[in-house]
Amino acid sequence: MEILNVQTPADIEFAKEAILQFRTNLEPSGLIEQVFEMIKSGGFELACIPSDDGSKAAAFIGFRAMDMLRTGKMIYIDDLFTLPEYRGRGYAGKLLEYVDKLALARGINSVHLDSGFALHPAHRLYLNSGYFLACHHFAKIVKA
Repeated sequence: MEILNVQTPADIEFAKEAILQFRTNLEPSGLIEQVFEMIKSGGFELACIPSDDGSKAAAFIGFRAMDMLRTGKMIYIDDLFTLPEYRGRGYAGKLLEYVDKLALARGINSVHLDSGFALHPAHRLYLNSGYFLACHHFAKIVKA
């Protein structure tokens, strides 16, 4: 199974449909520029698995290396998504394994992610992949 490292605007275009299906809050017209800037700034990485016909990404993972007092060096997974018609093929698991291998190659000892509380199939995948429930994540919207 081929995993592509997304780095260019053309690569982002390849993954655009899957990204927009998962992150419906994003503005389609600015997506390529936004993701490319995130990659260029040196923090964000994106990888994907091509569809059967190679015309688009069937699944993608977005992540970044971080260094925190609580965890030390770690990789944080921002996004993991498989298009509905490609689910059940093990793509998300393969993308998680890809990030694990990158972490090991970089001398990073942990990988973290947050998941929506009602996404039980995803939780099953994470638990079966060796993840454990480490904390609750709280968020607050601050408006002026």
